[in-house]
Amino acid sequence: MNNKLVIAIDYGTQSVRVSIINTEGKFLGFEQEKYDEPYFSKRPGYAEQDADYYYNTMCKCAKRLTSKYKDLLSKCISISSTCFRDSVAFLDNQFKQVRPAIIWLDQRQAKLERKIPKIDSVIFDLVGMHEAIKLNRKRTPALWVQENEPEVWKKVRYYAPINCYLNYRLLGKLGDCSSNMVGHFPINFKTGKLYKKNAMKGLIFGVEPEQIPTIFEIGEVAGTITKECSLETGFPEGLNYITTGADKTCEVLGCGSIDNKCAHISYGTASCVDVVTKRYINPEPFLPSYKACYKGLYNAEVQIYRGYWMLGWFSKQFGEKESTEAKIEHMAVEEILNKKLMDIPPGSDGLVLQPYWGPGLHRPLAKGSVIGFYDAHTKFHIYRAIIEGIAYGLKEGLLGIEKKTHVKVTSLTIAGGGSKSDAICQITSDIFNLPIYKSETYESSSLGCAMSQFISQGIFKNDNEAKSNMVRYLKTFVPNKDAAKEYKYLFNNVYSKIYPKLKNIYKTLSYHKENKERK
Repeated sequence: MNNKLVIAIDYGTQSVRVSIINTEGKFLGFEQEKYDEPYFSKRPGYAEQDADYYYNTMCKCAKRLTSKYKDLLSKCISISSTCFRDSVAFLDNQFKQVRPAIIWLDQRQAKLERKIPKIDSVIFDLVGMHEAIKLNRKRTPALWVQENEPEVWKKVRYYAPINCYLNYRLLGKLGDCSSNMVGHFPINFKTGKLYKKNAMKGLIFGVEPEQIPTIFEIGEVAGTITKECSLETGFPEGLNYITTGADKTCEVLGCGSIDNKCAHISYGTASCVDVVTKRYINPEPFLPSYKACYKGLYNAEVQIYRGYWMLGWFSKQFGEKESTEAKIEHMAVEEILNKKLMDIPPGSDGLVLQPYWGPGLHRPLAKGSVIGFYDAHTKFHIYRAIIEGIAYGLKEGLLGIEKKTHVKVTSLTIAGGGSKSDAICQITSDIFNLPIYKSETYESSSLGCAMSQFISQGIFKNDNEAKSNMVRYLKTFVPNKDAAKEYKYLFNNVYSKIYPKLKNIYKTLSYHKENKERK
């Protein structure tokens, strides 16, 4: 078993990683290439990129890996990729891009000139989903392009999750499994199949089923590395590509969260809480679970859309002094700010933040809020309140998942950029009042991608065996009783009551903004 290796490609939002990983979870080869420009913005709020840029950056990374570890390539039994989600490439009938890809960070919204059938609209109103459906449609890139670039839309033959296009460059085939096609697409994530042409939930995206690339089964051989790709990357020509899953689903497996008693926290640009379940549930109204990156399970997930993006926002707006210090010490500015965290007491001296910097399906009209200011507060109190607020939001999401699954979570795993800070890990443990296991590697998505390949090919008989062989933990964080007590009080008596008290004000602000934009 030990001589079997796989290749994992991990397309992240900020960089791409290519790894050679064995059945013990060891990275025998690893290369990373940061994007010079992860995306560009023609206008404020836009986030676009040439999809070939991601592929070409991966090729540079792969070339270094394959030239350094030529002796390992013959032992590689498969390759797969995991990718950031909810990003779309617009392709013609020759699989060429007709415009830049729209990346998940994009904030533009459609005006909804294209209406859904009246009967469907009435049904959504009756079940209380009018605003959620409206938000979902506004965020759908297809509808925005139809409204603003109709001549471009006429050329679109394939409306492709960006990883499907990246697979086309690898395999000469356009497609992936549904676990790696998460986003605003007419896919039934319970079945992993496309919605039928006139299905109510499928209609809201304004995309014809035939415009969506091929959906493979999870763990299927979707194709093999082409000769052209082999020349560009050094990957062995003819190497089988095994479908796995998107970045978060692979990260969950790579951290060893494989049952519904161990939830996973991801502190990335978007922050999430995930629970693996055998039964399909909707974690929040209209929010689907997604298929796990290996067969038979689902990931129930609740996301804080802007998540740890907020830390970058804070450091740009308020961290000029810390940015200078970080440059001197060759550190990230967040590392400097994180040093200050433990100087602020749990609860940030009464400062409480709700992290609705981006709207969600459950609360589409919500806005961010910070309450409890008084003269003793500093910018470091705000920084800690952001971290506590994101954790509060994820705890609220986890409680909702527990209610649906009827299973109490007893532990957490953690990953993402925020997990690099022990202070953040401890705060999270205190807020959830649960032990947290921090993985040995920060490359959890790559590791999960490799584990999925081994499971799908029968190298491991199940996820438990894969975890036993490949996942190791660096640290365990145990809740501090006094801090946990303080957070429990603030969560139950302050945080949980903010939205019910302010929701009508949020609604007024949202409608006021819409009316101003119409004028």
